[in-house]
Amino acid sequence: MLNRIFLVTLLTMSLGHAESFKQYGELKIFYSAFPSAFITADIAKKNNIVRGINRGVVNISAMTQLSKGLNATVTGVVSNIMQQNQTLSFSAIREGTSIYYIAPFKFENEDYLTFKVKLEMNNSDQYDIKFQKLMYIDK
Repeated sequence: MLNRIFLVTLLTMSLGHAESFKQYGELKIFYSAFPSAFITADIAKKNNIVRGINRGVVNISAMTQLSKGLNATVTGVVSNIMQQNQTLSFSAIREGTSIYYIAPFKFENEDYLTFKVKLEMNNSDQYDIKFQKLMYIDK
């Protein structure tokens, strides 16, 4: 049940912004980044997510039909305006037919971050996603 709440939260965050997905034919790749404090302690513990005021989570999902996730190998990097890079280490969260790839990252207050993510699908197709997000520490 906790995973289901977590997955609904991730999908809602992804769908809540008009520019939060890229479309390639029938394939849609959804993306979002948000502070880990948005996740409840129970859900964070179950999914091995470290919560903190300066910690975030990036979420990626690929699908051709809503709620039917596609397998992919997801890699990426996030950088700040000083070009300091963090490698993103993605793990898959699966529930039913949904698949979400999440990775933790750290940020400073008012940190303008650039995310560069690569998805390699099982059919060897590759997709590059780049997006930016201004992150705030909630004090």
